[in-house]
Amino acid sequence: MFKKILIANRGEIACRVIKTARKMGIKTVAVYSDADRNALHVKMADEAVHIGPAPANQSYIVIDKIMAAIRQTGAEAVHPGYGFLSENRNFAAALEAEGVVFIGPPSPAIEAMGDKITSKKIAKEAGVSTVPGYMGLIADGDEAVKISGEIGYPVMIKASAGGGGKGMRIAWSEAEVKEGFESSKNEAASSFGDDRIFIEKFVTQPRHIEIQVLADKHGNCVYLHERECSIQRRNQKVIEEAPSPFLDPATRKAMGEQACALAKAVGYTSAGTVEFIVDGNRNFYFLEMNTRLQVEHPVTELITGVDLVEQMIRVAAGEPLPFAQSDLKINGWAMESRLYAEDPYRNFLPSIGRLTRYRPPVEGQSPTGGVVRNDTGVFEGGEISMYYDPMIAKLCTWGPTREEAIEEMRLALDTFEVEGIGHNLPFCAAVMDHARFVSGNITTAFIAEEYPDGFQGVTLSEKMLRRVAAAAAAMHRVAEIRRTKISGTMDNHQRRVGDDWAVTLQGQQFPVTIAADKAGSTVTFADGDALRVESDWTPGDSLARLTVDGAPLVLKVGKVPMGFRIRVRGADLKVLVQSPRQAALHALMPEKLPPDTSKFLLCPMPGLVVKIAVEEGQEVQEGQALATVEAMKMENILKAERKGVVKKINAAPGASLKVDDVIMEFE
Repeated sequence: MFKKILIANRGEIACRVIKTARKMGIKTVAVYSDADRNALHVKMADEAVHIGPAPANQSYIVIDKIMAAIRQTGAEAVHPGYGFLSENRNFAAALEAEGVVFIGPPSPAIEAMGDKITSKKIAKEAGVSTVPGYMGLIADGDEAVKISGEIGYPVMIKASAGGGGKGMRIAWSEAEVKEGFESSKNEAASSFGDDRIFIEKFVTQPRHIEIQVLADKHGNCVYLHERECSIQRRNQKVIEEAPSPFLDPATRKAMGEQACALAKAVGYTSAGTVEFIVDGNRNFYFLEMNTRLQVEHPVTELITGVDLVEQMIRVAAGEPLPFAQSDLKINGWAMESRLYAEDPYRNFLPSIGRLTRYRPPVEGQSPTGGVVRNDTGVFEGGEISMYYDPMIAKLCTWGPTREEAIEEMRLALDTFEVEGIGHNLPFCAAVMDHARFVSGNITTAFIAEEYPDGFQGVTLSEKMLRRVAAAAAAMHRVAEIRRTKISGTMDNHQRRVGDDWAVTLQGQQFPVTIAADKAGSTVTFADGDALRVESDWTPGDSLARLTVDGAPLVLKVGKVPMGFRIRVRGADLKVLVQSPRQAALHALMPEKLPPDTSKFLLCPMPGLVVKIAVEEGQEVQEGQALATVEAMKMENILKAERKGVVKKINAAPGASLKVDDVIMEFE
């Protein structure tokens, strides 16, 4: 077995590999850029080597710099994680030439399957059903339009060397093909150093289901069942689960056997994933093979009990797989929510800054009998950089059934505290409560169909509103009692805290009466409905763990005048708890209106201006591209919301902007 391995990656996946290596007694080497000097993976590793400036194309994907770090530290093997150099055959070949073991497949397999154009040709020749498309190189936007017309709209524009949704666009018209082709090429070049693009038919109403395979150097190959990855936004996975709620045993077996056959056909070893599109009749079509560890591998580990990173290391060291296909059973259900540094209330645009608070749920067995796991690469006080992928953690839960795994995830999301940046925890919570997701009736179009105008927050049900109102009333009573206890006074000098309150939230007001005892409070509503509230919450705590009406409820709590800011199940609520007289007077107060920004194009996230597409004095139409801003390896095209005339342009290409900086003004 290896004594020392180098992890050619950063963030949560580097931390993940270090955990398993440590468990196996293997020393680890981290590499880091200027931006990652104080990163968690650097702190966790036994050694760390600086490899250059912040941009990945000057550090993490420069093969010579990784090779120099290997020579400097004497690492015997390299785990590439995912992204960066993980599917770069030149890197694998360089390691082989150096006599260093690549913890992944051999370079010919990477070349065959890692390139999405080549892999589709091989799959087709092997008799695997593939989606119609054009696998040749495409010279320019005009040729892309011609090819797209022959395939038939809609089409998917994809980077040949792509992954993680980078360099990928769906186009429904010639105009969208031209625009998407250029953006895809640019993103592919900056993310992977390879701007080749291919086009295929976009299958409507698809489900994205992938098979995890594991093969050793002794001719053994097994599949560890499937993952459902249909909840995607901009072709980037957000929620994953294992197994799929859609597959039946026969389809699962057929997909697994086909995935293993493909792996054997290219001499594959190590962990890999074969991705399929599955239609409503459970017909499946090969999409691609990812010749690396997948982001969503934890859900497979949770339902099989197999440590995939450990098996990758053991396979690379020449050991045979310790199990056969018949040994791999499905145990329970697992969910994964990807925590992204992006603001769901601003169309999921990237968010950067300091994590002023970062408190994930406690890992391990939960109080309700499930399991919580959080794979992360950040810490409280750390910086979220604009240079890398916006994913900062993967929150996973396990339960005996799908319903129990979802409920575990709801509580874990409510418990997860993140402050200082925009993040998508509210959106993940909203998905977990969405009736269509809960039913399992999902496709890759779920987010586009259910949130066509973006995420505007969550409107809680009447039942949940009452639970929150009862909790807020009980918490307010505790806070009021504390305020009355003035040091040095006798009990009979204290102001008595009343029993009658009015709780206002989400546009509704609930008159309630509180009857308290040593164990908790009974909160009675005007219609006689009574909810029992029990908690050990102390005023000032940012997290309140309560039991309301016999069921757990976790609230993120902040103080506002006459009440609380409460975040729960994706909702962000201002909750007022007032005496009846205060509530009556407060209802007469006028509301402050937000400023009018309709005549400005504001930068929606911190980023770099790549292009200004209009000139001062130019008339623009609704939907017309105005500017392109790049952040976290993604190009974001900002478009006109309505017809108008450009009055003034305040930013030029190359400018670094903050959130809400004015890019241009309109007449």
